[in-house]
Amino acid sequence: QVQLVESGGGLVQAGGSLRLSCAASGSISSINSMGWYRQAPGKQRELVAVITSGGMINYADSVKGRFTISRDNAKNTVYLQMNSLKPEDTAVYYCNVGLRTSPFKRQGDYWGQGTQVTVSS
Repeated sequence: QVQLVESGGGLVQAGGSLRLSCAASGSISSINSMGWYRQAPGKQRELVAVITSGGMINYADSVKGRFTISRDNAKNTVYLQMNSLKPEDTAVYYCNVGLRTSPFKRQGDYWGQGTQVTVSS
């Protein structure tokens, strides 16, 4: 069993900052990619940022220069530092982790429960 526990969402004024965390625990053999997606009401879920085990990072154009993704491999945790937040950043943010529960099994895709981020104007 694998659990992803997210924290750090909340309500913030435009221009403010929030930091999201997502900790993976359970039967984990190795972790490849760790990332964040978001889904606003009435919209499809979209990629925000992703970081691979090798440290390669990809950001959505809409968050480049404002958001920073990082990971602590010793803690199996991924972070998303969000600065200069805008009302259009309002969404439920989901953690996504690609990992193996065993060296002999295929990589699986795991999702957190989601955390609400609301940016007021």
